[in-house]
Amino acid sequence: MAELVPVYSPRLLSLLLLPILLFSIARADLPGTWELIVPDAGIASMHTAVTRFNTVILLDRTNIGPSRKTLGRHRCRKDPNDVVLKRDCYAHSVLFDLGTNQIRPLMIQTDTWCSSGQFLSDGSLLQTGGDRDGFKKIRKFEPCEPNETCDWVELQDTELVTGRWYASNQILPDGSVIIVGGRGTNTVEYYPPRENGAVPFQFLADVEDKQMDNLYPYVHLLPDDGGNLFVFANSRAVKYDHRINAVVKEYPPLDGGPRNYPSGGSSAMLAIQGDFATSEILICGGAQSGAFTARDIDAPAHGTCGRIVATAADPVWVTEEMPFGRIMGDMVNLPTGEILIINGAQAGSQGFEMGSNPCLYPLLYRPDQPIGLRFMTLNPGTVPRMYHSTANLLPDGRILLAGSNPHYFYKFKAEFPTELRIEAFSPEYLSPDRANLRPEIREIPQIVRYGEVFDVFVTVPLPVVEIIQINWGSAPFATHSFSQGQRLVKLTVAPSVPDGEGRYRIQCTAPPNGAVSPPGYYMAFAVNQGVPSIARWIRIVS
Repeated sequence: MAELVPVYSPRLLSLLLLPILLFSIARADLPGTWELIVPDAGIASMHTAVTRFNTVILLDRTNIGPSRKTLGRHRCRKDPNDVVLKRDCYAHSVLFDLGTNQIRPLMIQTDTWCSSGQFLSDGSLLQTGGDRDGFKKIRKFEPCEPNETCDWVELQDTELVTGRWYASNQILPDGSVIIVGGRGTNTVEYYPPRENGAVPFQFLADVEDKQMDNLYPYVHLLPDDGGNLFVFANSRAVKYDHRINAVVKEYPPLDGGPRNYPSGGSSAMLAIQGDFATSEILICGGAQSGAFTARDIDAPAHGTCGRIVATAADPVWVTEEMPFGRIMGDMVNLPTGEILIINGAQAGSQGFEMGSNPCLYPLLYRPDQPIGLRFMTLNPGTVPRMYHSTANLLPDGRILLAGSNPHYFYKFKAEFPTELRIEAFSPEYLSPDRANLRPEIREIPQIVRYGEVFDVFVTVPLPVVEIIQINWGSAPFATHSFSQGQRLVKLTVAPSVPDGEGRYRIQCTAPPNGAVSPPGYYMAFAVNQGVPSIARWIRIVS
């Protein structure tokens, strides 16, 4: 019997195709573009950081079984306590070269599952804690040129005073690092270690609930006298003086339920500028209270954001709504001072097999616009980036997207499979129609001191009609929807002056102290009419 083929009238057919057509048109009209950089990185990156050599460290956990990248040269990690691989010859960390898109395997010895990290003032990456044999470990990665063979080093002469899993790190004005919290660890400690070891932090115990919504606390260094810390966990925040290890201010609670792991909100500090006396914190998204313990993967995520002037005498939260509810989103400080919100899901919570309905649409948060006009929906991606995904700003202004593994082991046949692809998202400022506005940094010092006046020389295809900003951003340690140590500082600059041969000279003043910009390496961008240059790395020292 012949198969019956349905026949649709032209009117009915147009109605059926209209939603698809409208979606295609809407997607084409939204700002931003996507590109696949690496089809298979070999590992799913749970933690990601960009180095001053324009390489990217990708780091997973060790007790996850075989990855898709071997260590090579008969290099293997032996662990009799590993329940999956006693002899593990697979890479669980790799180094990605942005110049060549090549991947080099790195060797990590102990478990880095849900660990923390921060770049030190010398440019090396401090990496702390984890699970099992990594619980008290301190590791370092000293970056090198792409053609060299730097690798992870586990410190033998020191370890954490208290084991830490799901902690947060923040570099301090003097270049030391505070390590805050962790699962069942309501203390802080420091690297290099201080004499008093681990210090109780009662605030973390006070905000702990049944599903432990005090993990991966949001820690931001404030640009005030002494560089106090804004520490947010669950739905509350305090100002913490790390010099005397004491809470010196309590902030009002933020409505909308828990925001930290496992409830999966995100946080960023807005650009520090002007007289550097004001600091604003933004916190967005999160799961419904109790969604994690109930394993409710369909519970709609919150779409609320809270914004607070953390340095104000009487600070209050100002709330606004995102176009989408979102958990597990990543916030990235763009060179312009805007914030990109990307990755995540619209339902569930953080955790293995705990999220659903991926949020493919990035958002651009424009802090200087009025409430109601701050969010712009951008061109959606096609790859779900769920639990254990990351987003990092690159020196060329793109955002690198890596990871997503909502499974205990690697699982490639699933609704949301383990993701080994690396992508890049280009904001609208990189569109071809703005290329003639894009400056190029021709000269800039490699090292400056606090308060130093220095010159930056740039060229621009079109004549300069506005002040060219010099903004520098840190390279944070991105994991679990929070970029540890992230900050953007807009330097004090004078109007650009023509310097012959098409160049412009911009007189800049370096930040005044380590509370504004902790010592270390930064990506320095020249920004002309909202269009950033390719960054040059610059180091600030005392």
